[in-house]
Amino acid sequence: MSTTQAPAWMGRPSLAVRALKAVALTVVVLLVLFPLWTVLATSLAAPQNVIDNGGWVVWPTQFSFDAYADILAGGIITRALLISAGVTLVGTALSLVCTIALAYTLSRPKVYGGKPMLLLVLFTFLFPPGMVPLFLVVQSAGLVDNYAALILPFLVNVFNLVVMRGFFQSIPQELIDAARMDGAGELTVLRRVVLPLSKAVIAVIGLFYAVAYWNRFFEAIIYFNDQTMWPIGTVLRQYVTGGASLSEASGELAATSPQSVQMAVVILATLPIVVVYPFLQRYFAKGVLTGALKA
Repeated sequence: MSTTQAPAWMGRPSLAVRALKAVALTVVVLLVLFPLWTVLATSLAAPQNVIDNGGWVVWPTQFSFDAYADILAGGIITRALLISAGVTLVGTALSLVCTIALAYTLSRPKVYGGKPMLLLVLFTFLFPPGMVPLFLVVQSAGLVDNYAALILPFLVNVFNLVVMRGFFQSIPQELIDAARMDGAGELTVLRRVVLPLSKAVIAVIGLFYAVAYWNRFFEAIIYFNDQTMWPIGTVLRQYVTGGASLSEASGELAATSPQSVQMAVVILATLPIVVVYPFLQRYFAKGVLTGALKA
């Protein structure tokens, strides 16, 4: 009588393998956390402490919040944070509405023009527009020096659309048919049946859009002639690559070291995403994998 042997990947690994995995994960975590800790420690170190350590501080002996106080005193960083927050909130909301509407339409069988529309969407994914054509479109639409230039050209991301469409297709058709038998229209089915079952994918796609809008920096350099309209990503790039020239010009440095100001800007630029991510992490496996596999 033959017995079926379980695959090797289903067996319990040996103690040596588990120890090796633990060591590898520990090394990876330290490699990720050490630069973050160095950035945070440098931003909190006193100016003399930064000078004594050559510009980078691993463990500050003297703490100071002057860097954060200076850049949040109503200058260019405060304005850039507010601009990025506004663009992220408005852009994420509009992108979710458009993505949900288009994904639900493309997920329904026998929709008139559904396949040609899907092929057209996928074509833009395979052949994205270049920088020059996109700038010409923004310029012809009168969006130069307009915050809409950071939102409208990127309103729907094809990858996010495909993932959400796949998730909508995984919803049992019987539920939708039952709602229609009760007299529900398409908008009611979407609002009462589909969306309550799609909280996971909506949370994940919303985070993807929020991160993209928050980190957008290159487009502001092209579309905005006024530097006071720059979002935090563009200002962060200026601080990191160009030193503290912006802060010196706006009188924000005071007695704070340039390295502390640069690292404080990095912390402020990454903090919102780091704070939001843990609350949405549990949705990732269900939201992304279900949509990707179905798509």
